[in-house]
Amino acid sequence: MGFLDKLFGKKPKEMENMSNVKLAVVFYSMSGTNYELAKWAEEGAKEAGAEVKVLKVQELAPESVIQGNEAWKATVDATKDVPVATSDDLEWADAIIFSVPTRFGNMPSQMKQFLDIQGGLWAQGKTVNKVVSAMTSAQNPHGGQEATLLSLYTSMMHWGAIIATPGYTDPVLFGAGGNPYGTSVTVGQDGKMIEDVQAAVKHQAKRTVTVAEWVKKGNQ
Repeated sequence: MGFLDKLFGKKPKEMENMSNVKLAVVFYSMSGTNYELAKWAEEGAKEAGAEVKVLKVQELAPESVIQGNEAWKATVDATKDVPVATSDDLEWADAIIFSVPTRFGNMPSQMKQFLDIQGGLWAQGKTVNKVVSAMTSAQNPHGGQEATLLSLYTSMMHWGAIIATPGYTDPVLFGAGGNPYGTSVTVGQDGKMIEDVQAAVKHQAKRTVTVAEWVKKGNQ
């Protein structure tokens, strides 16, 4: 019996056959890193049988600032056809994966505003029991990744959501840096990811879908 068999009581193949879970992958990306993480999460969740929406939060920065940064401008162009996340998307979803860069140990203001305007959804009890998980990036290994994830999870506690972190549920996580709060990646000065986190992101997505499936079945 393998590591996952012992932990979950089921084989990885069975984990990949989950279905009927609706997952929203909500990201903010300035240089493209978190957009790439979001797409890997989409791949992993679809392999697990989930219905997936990849969504961006509304950009708040002035156009003049964006146009002065080549990487930022390129990301805006690359994501121009990605739908902007709405409250309806959150209500639709059984599970949500957030992907954001680190801003001084906190989430970006763009994501913070998106969460802040969900008061109506929260007041109706429609955030309760959503299964959530999160990923992040920064320019160095100790640039606030864990604090960023914890700051986002604090809002999720107020939502009454169920937080599904990766923990140490698969050896692949150690190769990605071993962050138990959520996959995090270091981005070098050349804009490229230093750690190889693709497999960790996919595992986190599959785990989120799995937990959401358990919650849905238990609530029927």
